[in-house]
Amino acid sequence: MEKHNSTKNVALVSIWAALYAVLTYVFAPISFQALQFRVADILPPSIAKKWILAVGYAIGCVVANIFSPFVGPWELVFMPIMSFVAGILGYLAAKLSSKWDYYICGVVHAVVISGAVTYMLCALFALPALETFVLILVSELILGLVGATLFKLIEKRWVWWG
Repeated sequence: MEKHNSTKNVALVSIWAALYAVLTYVFAPISFQALQFRVADILPPSIAKKWILAVGYAIGCVVANIFSPFVGPWELVFMPIMSFVAGILGYLAAKLSSKWDYYICGVVHAVVISGAVTYMLCALFALPALETFVLILVSELILGLVGATLFKLIEKRWVWWG
């Protein structure tokens, strides 16, 4: 039984990393703008069910950011670490409510990632912090809401994480 679970976890982490990287790459024109809209950010609400998916999300972030026009330590080290942190914090917060778990995880993720991206962009380009944070937060909340809703719908027919 233990081997089955670890094999399944490795498969899920690999799938999530690949999905995140592919969705970011396919939508590259909007994924890497100063005020990004990463379609791949529909995936993080799923971390509400399995914390290990935060690992796949961080790995996917590294792979996706290799294609960033701003590739460097911020994109290859800082943002993957913050992605993992956002995923774990979302997972922990989601434990507060099984009914709203995906949504809670999505909101926590949106706030943490918006803060991290704002910090990075302000350090690199001296953008106005409050305006940058708000614009990124809006896009992250939209994507989190869409992702949470998709996973709730999937969950009605299939226990995908079990």
